Formats: sequence, structure tokens, C-alpha cells
Amino acid sequence: MRRFRFVPDSVSLPFMSWRRVAFICSFAFISLSVVLFLVRGLNYGIDFRGGILIEVKTPDVDQIASMRDSLGTLGLGEIALQEFGAPDDILIRVERQEGDEKAQLEAVSLVKARLEEDFGNGLDYRRTEFVGPKVGSELISAGIKAVVSALLAMMVYIWFRFEWQFSLGAVAALLHDVILTVGMFAFTGLEFNLATVAAILLIVGYSLNDTVVVYDRVRENLRKYKKLPLVALLDRSINDTLSRTLMTSITTMLALISLYTLGGAVIADFSLAMIWGVLVGTYSSIFIAAPSLVLLDLRRSDSPKSDEFTGSNTSI
Repeated sequence: MRRFRFVPDSVSLPFMSWRRVAFICSFAFISLSVVLFLVRGLNYGIDFRGGILIEVKTPDVDQIASMRDSLGTLGLGEIALQEFGAPDDILIRVERQEGDEKAQLEAVSLVKARLEEDFGNGLDYRRTEFVGPKVGSELISAGIKAVVSALLAMMVYIWFRFEWQFSLGAVAALLHDVILTVGMFAFTGLEFNLATVAAILLIVGYSLNDTVVVYDRVRENLRKYKKLPLVALLDRSINDTLSRTLMTSITTMLALISLYTLGGAVIADFSLAMIWGVLVGTYSSIFIAAPSLVLLDLRRSDSPKSDEFTGSNTSI
């Protein structure tokens, strides 16, 4: 049987000729993401901003509207209700109450008492959680440190494995992916929680994996084609790895789409973040990481194991 291929062996797409348009589009989306983050901010989940979360399963469906009206009269501040997967599974979020843990427990008791009074004793409380503001701020700080530490560790790894130009190019691609992911959450208003931070770290790892595959081929071709101009060499390297890149992305996307559609509301935001991350990670490996080597004026003389590079084209 003939092997199935997403990309023919003879493919030769001029990726480098599109790099100017790609840089402009990426700069525009990064700027938009930063503006959205500064203006709209993120919809921080209870993990970060603190508050009370109660998950309850009701005996009947279509009770969310009446529950919202009933709990809205308790005077506990902002109370948000949403279906949590099934129509009879309701997630109740109550803003953090003034006072210590006792005040939070009293608020939980008030909510449960009102629900039982209006909807009977057939309610099943799946979970009750409370996160204080101090814990929330510590989690935000820890999340930022985790992402920054991952980026720095990746930069050092690429620097030792390749050269400093590769390192800066990889970090530029990773920053591109992280900023666009945060911008997506700011634009959509999806809840930003600890699962989202985990998704961002996974996106960093996935994007770096794609980038290293391209960089490996670039390094091989630098030694193989000693007189080939850098732009042409990068085009050849990207086309050589294009089949592997698309195969990995498509198979990963199939799994993530299944998680998003079948996994329920618990992992929906996480799955959506990963789907977005795979898309931007694949894009950045081709149109950010590789073209960055042109901007950074990569030459064979930068590597002690290679002859001096000739014919380099360093224009944007």
C-alpha cells in the first residue's frame, strides 16, 4: 500500500517570502492582545480572585433561572450561576464575603438553606470550595513565575543545544504564543484559572517541540548546503519538516477537539486553550522562529563546527 502523506515529498512552498506579512500580522495581534489585557483584563476564576464555589445537582432541569432569582435576594453580593455540563448540574459562584473563614461558612449555609427552602431536599451538593484573596494573589504570582521560569529554561536549553540566534528565535516564538493565548482569553472572557496556566505551560512545551524539529533541520542543512543563501536554506528546512509538523498538529487537534466536545464543562476551557495553542504554536514555528534567524543574521561562522556562511540575506 502507498503511504498516506499530508504533504508530497516534492513540496517547495516559499515560506520566507511571506515572512514580512506574517511579522506584521503577528505584531498586530500581539498589540491587540496587550491592549485587551490592559483594558478588559482577564476573567479570573475563583482560584485567583477568591470566593465561594458550590456545585449542586438538582432533581429537575431548567431550574437555573429560578435559582438565580432566589439567591439574588440573599444580599451576598455578586452571585453567578451556570450550567456545569448537564442541565441539572449547576455551578454557583459567590463573591468573597467580608470577614474571616466564619463569614464564608455562614454564606455557604445561607445559600444551602435558601436552596433547600425553595427547591426541597433533593439537591446533591457535589463540592464546596473557598479560596481566600491571599491564596489567590499567591497563585497569580506562582503562575507568572512558572511561565517565566519555563521560558528562561527553554532559552538556556536552546542556547546550549544550538546557538544564541536559535535561542532568541525560539523564545520570540514562545512569547508570541503565550501573549496570543492570554489575548484570546481577554477577548472571549473565558475563565482564567489554574487549569489555564497549565495549558499555557503545555503550549510552551508543544511549540518548542515543533521549533526544535525545524531548527534541527536548519542546522543539518547549514552543514550540507554550504553555499546556499540563508533564506533559501530556511525555506528548504521548513518544507523538509512540513509533513511531520502537520501530522503532529492534526493528530493532536483531533484528540483536543474530542476532549472539548465530549469532556464536559470541567475541561472545556483547558481544551479550548490547548486547541488555540496548537494552532498558534504551529504557526509560530514556521513564521516566527525560523524567520527570526534572518533578522538575527545567522551565519555559519557563529558555529565552531561549521564553515563560514556565505550569501546570507539579512533583510526583513
